[in-house]
Amino acid sequence: MAGHSKWANIQHRKGRQDEKRGKIWTRIIREITVAARAGGGDLGINPRLRLAVEKAKGANMPADRIKYNIDKATGNAEGVSYEEIRYEGYGIGGAAILVDTMTDNRVRTVAEVRHAFSKYGGNMGTEGSVVFQFKHSGQLIYAPGTNEDKLMEVALEAGAEDVVTGDDGAIEVLTAYADFESVKAALEAAGFVAEVAEVTMRAENTIELAGDDAARMQKLLDVLEDLDDTQAVYHNAAL
Repeated sequence: MAGHSKWANIQHRKGRQDEKRGKIWTRIIREITVAARAGGGDLGINPRLRLAVEKAKGANMPADRIKYNIDKATGNAEGVSYEEIRYEGYGIGGAAILVDTMTDNRVRTVAEVRHAFSKYGGNMGTEGSVVFQFKHSGQLIYAPGTNEDKLMEVALEAGAEDVVTGDDGAIEVLTAYADFESVKAALEAAGFVAEVAEVTMRAENTIELAGDDAARMQKLLDVLEDLDDTQAVYHNAAL
């Protein structure tokens, strides 16, 4: 199945992450903290924590710092208590946007998210206004040049829902949320290491944006992602 180009978007995101390594670590520590408090510190029985630790390792966070934050969260040590809040809104051309945050001050966070939407051409929506356009899914993306036939064979046999080849040759494997880890493990066992491996909110349909509209949408997304309390931004724009 053919799909839109994803490789340029991945490289854009990675480049921005390299520029703000400290902020990436802060987001991962928040995720580790919430996951460990909710499900305990045992990686074997806490898949959310396991995924957060994988992200931490991928961001070159030292092992002792990862362990410290897990121990701090599960030991009920005094610290900041984070609340997970999702905001919904519309971007350029009516594109749907979800902003997942973790915050210790929801008044500050909602003000910053609303300001970003209004200043950069979007509109804040109400709860439920756009989330129905997304599906909670597992997503693995492989570099152009990957053996498509073999990867597809392994992925589908392991229970993947779909394998999508982008216009630029990048290959995307989509899974049900519950099957993400088993499909990822099967692909790794077959020698396929994903450039991106995450649980995401995947848009069911996309809105094509080009030229100035695409540039304005990218600016809005970048500003939302740069907010201190943002954990992830999802959208349905094909830029």
